[in-house]
This record gives sequence, structure tokens and C-alpha cells, in this order.
Amino acid sequence: MYRLAVAQLDSCAEQMGLDSNVWERLRTPQRAHVVSFPFRRDDYDTVETVFGYRVQHLLTMGPTKGGIRYDVDVDLGEVTALAIWMTWKCAIMELPFGGAKGGVRIDPRALSRSEVQRITRRFTSEIIPVIGPDRDIPAPDLGTDQQVMAWIMDTYSQQKGYAVPGVVTGKPIQLGGSEGRSEATGRGVIICASEACREYGLHFPESRVVVQGFGNVGRAAAELADERGARVVAISDVGGGVYNANGLDLEALASWSDEHGELQGFPGADGVTNHEILELPCDILIPAAIQNQITELNAHELDCKLVVEGANGPTTLEADAILADRGIIVVPDILANAGGVTVSYFEWVQGLAQFFWSEQEVNEKLERLMVKAFQAVHYMAKERGVSLRSAAMMLGVERVKEAKRTRGVFP
Repeated sequence: MYRLAVAQLDSCAEQMGLDSNVWERLRTPQRAHVVSFPFRRDDYDTVETVFGYRVQHLLTMGPTKGGIRYDVDVDLGEVTALAIWMTWKCAIMELPFGGAKGGVRIDPRALSRSEVQRITRRFTSEIIPVIGPDRDIPAPDLGTDQQVMAWIMDTYSQQKGYAVPGVVTGKPIQLGGSEGRSEATGRGVIICASEACREYGLHFPESRVVVQGFGNVGRAAAELADERGARVVAISDVGGGVYNANGLDLEALASWSDEHGELQGFPGADGVTNHEILELPCDILIPAAIQNQITELNAHELDCKLVVEGANGPTTLEADAILADRGIIVVPDILANAGGVTVSYFEWVQGLAQFFWSEQEVNEKLERLMVKAFQAVHYMAKERGVSLRSAAMMLGVERVKEAKRTRGVFP
């Protein structure tokens, strides 16, 4: 993932003629915090060592912002790549943040709730010197949720001696969370899909949609696509997916998933693998699972008109070139899934003001900013004759470059 993030930056910088000093500075993070700490299992006899990371890519624009993920494959390179992409997202959306990301190398599904809580609290205590509402603000990501954010907020607040709800976003509503936050990333994906359809002569209502991933992003994206009149024909989770060319009953599918813990076996649909689902005939493909899903091995087999990236880094550099040659439009992750950080910004602002908005207000503000950002990226793509990914990168990097130039060099 780090190779991909840097290669994207290098390609963009070369096309822009970016100053070599700024170019080099943006290839690496300004701060990287690596920790290891003991973790005691529930039996209280077994003690293991856990590794965690918090990377802050850019401190120029304001506090840094980015999620914390719990996954067995988390490493410093992955977290750094995600922090770099978060910088571009914030710049594209014109948010007053730099990019950050964190992670802990565990499998939360193999741990009890009390074990996850102990790891969360100890990890928080290890990174307290580098986080804070005016310094670096974590949020949920892969393997974490609003409960994890509540534990982080509580641990941080215990150390400070008073409640500090602004240290994280994606919190429960009763602790200062924002309405609309949990669906925000998926909502942003569908807003971008709708705008892309309008700009490229497609009709979003009645379009066939395939979603890889049934987590927070994929599930929300599928349900919102269905609400806007699209026909979701296939969707998958970690164990595989289901397909019905006539469209899936998403309400029944969600109930089945909640009851059985998986999508497979849902009546009235055919089973598909997570690789097969990418090659199903559709109008809009939404990869909303994990990175590196569309590669040079399967890019020739995609049967869609539009790819809208809900996950971070789902498409490799080699696959990007193949899709461009085939005329398949790709709405990049740094634009398409920026809805989450945008509503996290709303939550941060609401917390500072101690004045909270309704879900309708949040959704309306999100749609307005997402449409504005998409139009800015689309305009640059047409003006420069480049892909939407290149245009999004150019827009983000240009705004960061100007901020750095304006602030100057110390001392």
C-alpha cells in the first residue's frame, strides 16, 4: 500500500512539475509513532506483546485526522499509506486537517470484548502524547467502531482529569457523536456515483450495482443506492457473496446477515466468491472491502461502466492503466470515500461549538460538499485531459503545496 501511495504521488508530481523539495517532503510522514506493549488475556496467565502505530503525514493544514484500524496485517507501511491518502482527502474536501492513521496488529474477532477494551485503553495510553482535539483526532476504521472510540475518549479523559469528547470522532451520540456519521462514508460513495453517472451519460436510477464488502461502508452504500432507485444485484462479505440479476431485497438480506452472521445461504440468490463478484455484469462496481482487489490479473475481466472506490487502495497501478485503456471510469478512493472524514469534521465542529445538527442537516451539508468536490475534480480532469484519480491527486497536492508555500520554512 505504501508503494502504491508513493507511486500515485510521484506520477502526480511529475505531471504537475511539483517542486522537488515539496515532492520529497510529501513522500514520507512528518511523524511516526510505533509502540509495543504487553496484553493480558482473559485467563490472566497469558501475556502477549502487541504492536501499534500512529502516523501523522502532514502537520501544515491544522490538526491531523484519521482512523484507527485493528487488523492482523497492520504494519507501518500500510498505516503510512493510509495517512498519505487521508491528507489528499482532507485537501480535496477543503477540511482544515492533515492526514493521519493508526492501527493495532490484532484480530479483534478472535478476542473477547474485555480483551479488546484492555488493548484499546493500553494503546491509547501509549499514544496520548501525540493525540488530542487540537493535535490529532482518531476515528473508527477497519475492525473498530463507536464503542472503541468511546473507550479511547474515556482513557484520554481519565488522564486529563476532565471529559475531552473532541479527542475522537465517530463516538456514540450520547458522548457527543454526530448524527449521520456511521453512514457517511457509504453516503459519500453514492453521491459520487450519482454525480459520475450524470457527468458521463449514465442513468443512476435503475442502474445495476455490485458491492464488494458488507461492512460499514458497503452496507450503507448498498442501502442508499437502493433508496435512490438503483438495483443492487450482488453484494459480498468476508466469506463470500450473493447474486440475483433481478436485484436483491436488501432489507431481507440485512436481516439474514444479522441473524446468521454471513450473507451466504440467503434464499433466492446464487452464491459467488469475492473474486467472482468483481467480474459480474453491472453498470456500477463499488469495491468497499479491502485493498488490492482489482489487479492486472482481473482488470480485463471487469464488466462494468463505472468503478467507485469505497475501500482504500482497492485498485493497483497496473489495473488502473488497464481500466483506463478499456474506457472504464474510476472515481478514486481519495474522493469517493471522503464522506467519513467530512462528517468527522462536522462532529469536531459541533463538539467545539457544543451545538449539534439534525441528521438531515448533516446529510445536506455532506451532499453539498461532496458534489462541490466532485465537480472540482471533474473540471480539472477535463481541463488537463487526465483521469479522475490524477485530477483528484493534482487538486489535493496543489492545495497542500500552496499551504506549505504560504507558511514558509522555519527557521
